[in-house]
Amino acid sequence: MSAEEHKKPVFRELQADDNDPEITEISSLCFNCGKDGMTKLLLTKIPFYKEIILMSFECDHCGCKNNEVQSGEKIQEKGVLIRVSVTSPIDLNRQVIKSDYATVKIPEIEFEVPPQSKRGEITNIEGILSRCIAGLEQDQPVRKALDPESAEKIEAFIQVLIDTKKCEKPFTLIIDDPSGNSFVENLNAPHVDPALTITHFERNKEQNHLVGIYEEELKEIKEEEEGETDAAPGDNVTPDTLADEVLHFGTNCPSCNAPCETNMKLTNIPFFKEVIIMATNCEACGHRTNEVKSGSGINEKGVKITLRITDPIDLSRDVLKSETCSLSIPELDFEVGAGTLGGKFTTLEGLLVAMKDQLTGQNPLMCGDSATLALKERMQEFNEKLENIISGKTFGCRIVLDDPAGNSYLQNVYAPEADPEMEIVYYQRTFEHNEELGLNDMKLEDYEENE
Repeated sequence: MSAEEHKKPVFRELQADDNDPEITEISSLCFNCGKDGMTKLLLTKIPFYKEIILMSFECDHCGCKNNEVQSGEKIQEKGVLIRVSVTSPIDLNRQVIKSDYATVKIPEIEFEVPPQSKRGEITNIEGILSRCIAGLEQDQPVRKALDPESAEKIEAFIQVLIDTKKCEKPFTLIIDDPSGNSFVENLNAPHVDPALTITHFERNKEQNHLVGIYEEELKEIKEEEEGETDAAPGDNVTPDTLADEVLHFGTNCPSCNAPCETNMKLTNIPFFKEVIIMATNCEACGHRTNEVKSGSGINEKGVKITLRITDPIDLSRDVLKSETCSLSIPELDFEVGAGTLGGKFTTLEGLLVAMKDQLTGQNPLMCGDSATLALKERMQEFNEKLENIISGKTFGCRIVLDDPAGNSYLQNVYAPEADPEMEIVYYQRTFEHNEELGLNDMKLEDYEENE
C-alpha cells in the first residue's frame, strides 16, 4: 500500500468526480443456484449521520440479485439510556435516531421492541408508534383466518397503540442502547429539557456480546496495542521513565476511521494528580483531537467545583475535565452532560469554545436544515450570550464542574491559598452515580469464585 493510499479515509463521502470510489469485489456463493456470484462492497458515510456499508450481490449464472445496507458506525465507550416523558402532541414530533442495538419500551402499556428486530432509523416518536402499528396490522388477515383468538388480542393491542399515538394519556418512552448511538431531540435546546433524561452506563457481558465485543478480542487488541508502543518488552518501564517519554500507538481516526497514530504522555498537574494525555492527528482528513484520563482511578468522593467569573483572566485558568464530568452555566440555564466533550485538558476559554463548536458546527439537528425557525432563533440568542462570556464582555456568571469520579480540576490562581471566587465541595456519591461509573457491579472480594 502506498503512502497516498494509506492516507485515504476508510469511509469516504460519495462524490460525482471521485474516479476511484474503492469498491471491493468478493467472490461469494449464490444461495439460489449454488454457483459463485460477485459481492461488491462500498464503504461510505451519510453527512451528519453515520458510516454505512453498501453491499450488492449479483449472480451471472441465474440472475439472482440482492442489495443490503449495514451500519459501519463506531460502538461508543458507554451505552446510553434515554427516558422521554410524552405529555403532548408536540412531544410526538421529537426527532429520534435509533440504532440497530436499541431496545424501545413504553412501560405504561407493557410494550417493547427488542434490539435488532428493526434496522436503525431516523424518525420521530410518532413514527416509531406508526411503524409498530403497521407491523402488527400486516399479517392480521392471515391471523384472523388461522388463529382468531390471537388476532383479537393483537387487534385490541393495536387500538392501545393508536390511543397512545393520539397522546390521550401521558406515557414514557425509554430507549436503551448498549452501543451508545441513539439520540432523542431536546425541544428546549440549548437549555435543559425537564422531560428528557439521558444516562450513560457501563456495558455488562451480555450487552458487549450484543454489540459484537468479546473479552478474547479485547485481550488481543490490548496485547497488540501494548506491542506497538515504543517501549520494548524487555525495557524496564516505570512511572519515572513514563513521565519523560511519549508513547506512540496505532489507532483509527474518530472522524474518518483512517489509520493514524496517537501520542500518549503521562504528566503531573501541580496541586492535583497525575493524568494521561492522549493526542491524535489524522493525516487523511486533518482531524485533531485530544483526550485526558486520570492516572489514579476513581476517588472515594465526587467533586463539585464552582467558579464565578469576575475578570477576563479567569478564562485563562487551566481546567481538566474528565469524561465523567458534567458542566453547567446556571445563568444561561445550560448543562452539558458527562461524556459529551470527553476528557479535556485545556483552559476555561478553550473548554467553552469546544462546547460552542459542538453545539453549532457538529449538531445538524440544532443548526441544519431539519432545525425549526424557533430553535435556530434560540440557538442564535444562546450563542451570543456564550460568546459574550468567552470574549470577556459578561461577568458574574458561574461555571460549575460536577464530577462523581472526583477526577476534574480547575486551576486555583491563588494556590496554595484559598480562591475567593472558587468553591470546591466533596460529596458522597449516590447509588445512581455509582451505577453510571460501573461501581455497583464490581466484586472486590472472592471475585475468582465465578471464574
